Amino acid sequence: MAEGFAKILGEGKIAVSSSGLAASKVDPITVEVMSEIGIDISNQSSKPLSNFHPEDYDAVISLCGCGVNLPEEWVLREVFEDWQLDDPKGESIATFRRVRDEVKERVLNLIESLS
Repeated sequence: MAEGFAKILGEGKIAVSSSGLAASKVDPITVEVMSEIGIDISNQSSKPLSNFHPEDYDAVISLCGCGVNLPEEWVLREVFEDWQLDDPKGESIATFRRVRDEVKERVLNLIESLS
C-alpha cells in the first residue's frame, strides 16, 4: 500500500523502493482495496532487503513495527520511521480499508515533511 501511494502521491518529488525482510507477493485483498481507489498495485512485490544498500536511501519507513528486526545501518538513515500499523492479513476487508486510509495519510505527511 505504502509503495503504491508513494509512487502516485510523490510522483516527481520522491523516488520509491519497497522491500521486506524477505521477498513476498502483495495480498490479493490489498490489491483489491487499492484498486477501489484507482491505484493498481497488482504488479508490485516486496523485494528482499538484501537487494538494497542503506547508503542509497535518505528515508526508510518500516511498517507494522518491523523496524526492530532491521539491521542497524537501516535504522540509522537520515529519516527513519517505524509506522505502527495493524497488519490486516487475515482480517476483514473493512480492516484492510482502514489500514489503507491510515497508510495514505502517513504517506501524505511523509511527502510533505520531505519537501
